[in-house]
Order: sequence, then structure tokens, then C-alpha cells
Amino acid sequence: MKVFLFIIFSGVITFGAITLKQQDPLQESITRGQEIYTDFCMNCHMANGEGVANTYPPLAKSDYLKNNRAASIRGIKYGQKGEITVNGITYNGNMTAMGLDDEEVADVMNFINNSWGNSNKKMVTEAEVSAIKK
Repeated sequence: MKVFLFIIFSGVITFGAITLKQQDPLQESITRGQEIYTDFCMNCHMANGEGVANTYPPLAKSDYLKNNRAASIRGIKYGQKGEITVNGITYNGNMTAMGLDDEEVADVMNFINNSWGNSNKKMVTEAEVSAIKK
């Protein structure tokens, strides 16, 4: 009987741990987004998100990300061309589209929005990215 109760109790604990881990979809998205950032974004925007002065805008503590959510998503999804102002500095460059699907765009946005002094707990979703058109 003790062995039976132990097995049941162990199963409940294990199930509970799995359930807790799966309860934070934002954190899961951030984790996936970090890998995407490393693969596609880090070469220009740097590991610390600070970009390259007067060439690639910073993502760290970025007022542009905070104030231009749809435009930021659009830039990652379709690429960015022309002038933007980030933290008071105007950038006029060209960022090509990376070929990411909508879930990947959402994931990398969630990573960027919650890294390097950015704090945006309102999760970017695949559906939100899908709704963004050129």
C-alpha cells in the first residue's frame, strides 16, 4: 500500500512540476526568441542589444520598441527601410527581412521586449504578428 501511495504521490508531484513549467508561455517564447536573436539579429544589434553607433539602432532601452509596437513587428517581419529615430538618434538604414515565420517573429519580439532594460510583459502573439501587413 505504501508503494502504491508513493507512486501516486510521485506522479502528482511530477505532473505538477510539468504543469508549472508550461504555465508561463511568455517565458517559453522569450527562451525561443533568444535563440532566434542569436542566429539572425546579433550580428548587427550586438549581444548586448546596443547596436552600432550611427549604423544599427540599439534595441536595449529602446524608446522606439516601446512606442512603436506594430512598426517594430513589421520591421522584423518584412524588413525596415528608411529613417527611424531611436533614443533621439536618427538612423537611415536598411534591414532585410530575415524570412522568419510569424511565431518566430513573435518569439524574437518577446525576447527583445524583455531584455537589456526593456520590460514589456504584454506578450506578442503569433496572431498579432499575422495581422501585421506591409
